[in-house]
Amino acid sequence: MSVITKKTLVVGQPGTKKWLQKYGDALTCVRYKYDSEKKRKIKTVELVVEDEPWEIDHNRIPANKLIGLRVKYGEVHIGRLIKAAGGKWNPNIKLWELPYKEAVDLGLENRIVTTK
Repeated sequence: MSVITKKTLVVGQPGTKKWLQKYGDALTCVRYKYDSEKKRKIKTVELVVEDEPWEIDHNRIPANKLIGLRVKYGEVHIGRLIKAAGGKWNPNIKLWELPYKEAVDLGLENRIVTTK
């Protein structure tokens, strides 16, 4: 389907008054879309359906963040595991680097080294 959004109106702009009366504070925007195949103009509204308190978890580590892993000399099998999971050796910091999620999946959380 070839539907293109041509215009997005935020609450308060001309063209939103009717929808604001219908949906009240739940309305966030009105969109005008055009379907060139069916030759149709489509008007959609975006509504807030849930609003609850939320705070950023500053301790959460993003799954894709590269973290450093300490592997002792002679632990070849651990190095091979990390390499097989896509890890790379970083000679500058003398640590293996791997995305956090992969390290957790391999059970290597106790080897994570914070670098700064």
